[in-house]
Amino acid sequence: MFVQITKQEFIREIDKKAWYQTNNIIWTIIFIYPLFSIIDFIFAPAIWLQFFVVRIITDLVILAFYSLFQRKRYNYRVLLHVTLLILSITSAVLCNIVDIGVLNIYYLMFSAIFLYFNLQVFWEAINSVVEAAIALVLLAIFFRLFSVYTLDIVIANGGTVFFIIAVISCLVPGARYKVIVRDVRSQLLISKSNDQLKDQFSDINNKNSIIDTQYEQLRRLDAQKNNFINIAGHDLKNLVSSIIMSNNLLKDEDYRLSPEQMELSGYIGESAEKMQYLLNKLMDVREIETSQELKFNLEIFDINAEALHVFKGLVETAQIKNIHLVDNISRNPMEVRLDKVFAGQVFQNLLSNAIKFSQTNNSIRVVTSLQGYRFVFEIIDEGIPIGRNELDDMFGKLKTLSEAASHVENRLGLGLSIAKLMTQEMGGELTYRSDDNGNYFRVEFQVIN
Repeated sequence: MFVQITKQEFIREIDKKAWYQTNNIIWTIIFIYPLFSIIDFIFAPAIWLQFFVVRIITDLVILAFYSLFQRKRYNYRVLLHVTLLILSITSAVLCNIVDIGVLNIYYLMFSAIFLYFNLQVFWEAINSVVEAAIALVLLAIFFRLFSVYTLDIVIANGGTVFFIIAVISCLVPGARYKVIVRDVRSQLLISKSNDQLKDQFSDINNKNSIIDTQYEQLRRLDAQKNNFINIAGHDLKNLVSSIIMSNNLLKDEDYRLSPEQMELSGYIGESAEKMQYLLNKLMDVREIETSQELKFNLEIFDINAEALHVFKGLVETAQIKNIHLVDNISRNPMEVRLDKVFAGQVFQNLLSNAIKFSQTNNSIRVVTSLQGYRFVFEIIDEGIPIGRNELDDMFGKLKTLSEAASHVENRLGLGLSIAKLMTQEMGGELTYRSDDNGNYFRVEFQVIN
């Protein structure tokens, strides 16, 4: 997470911190400075009242400047300079008119004011150096005007202490200013990071809420889908049972049927039994979706014969659409150990869908071969490509196929997705592609001989 602070934001935060420190300094001085009159009363009783008046006037002037700067939002540095200048003037005057016996006391008070100011102030060090120089100049000026003592006496009675404290205290604001600026930057970064985290957390909560809503919708749709398939499956089972029953009635009167009709009746019975078997297996949608629960009735059979059986069963369907099925199915026996009904259904689904979505007057080749130890079933349609994306939709669960070429034949993609699932669960592999050469489907199973 990248957090960037603009120059305006940084300056605004610095000003807030600076004014906070300035308020502390100004109000502390306003409340404390008049209390220095107690020291005046103790050490200069003769003139303490005059000193008290001076201190009150100084406070009022500082308060007036403070109100003006607050109202006009002037630079806080100027206010601090004005405040310290006023304090320096009054303190310099007092230091040069008191008796020599208490001169140390007043220089210490002046030093305390200057030290406190530099310990609390929030500005660059050069400002304190300038104020220290001004204070020394003021002391020199008022020494010339009011002092009755020599310079040596003044230096020995507090002048040296003030000079040392003033110089040393000027070192504090520079370091303090850098530390506070760094703290302000860190606090601003933390604050902005927290704001970003709050926004991200709120966004995540909103997305989670959307996901929960969508999940609930999907859950309801899934329940509706299951109900639909269960109802449809139940109805289909009833229809298949009726077909089987009717076909059995026909067989009971086989003496009335021609050999060709008997053969067709056999096809009907066999297809109906396969359909009933598949319906029993596929009724439970959860069993399809959790393939590990899908149970197979494994048996050894000739898979070429099964492929040929499926091929012959779809010849008439292809002829209705003027599609020519090319038989390249090997007649050599190839034994596999699979679920015969499901294997046949895989071939049935692939070939019937190829016929359904192929163009009129097109040819579809059905090829079987032995490659290594694997049986290969191939459907080669050299017509107009369906498209890779649409093939992906066809082999996806419950997807609707969009328009393919000039046809508008849509259906649920359960047939092909189930075919792919059956192939994989029986240890086989189903692949497909669609390119400029047409559409290609391939199924592989392991042979046992």
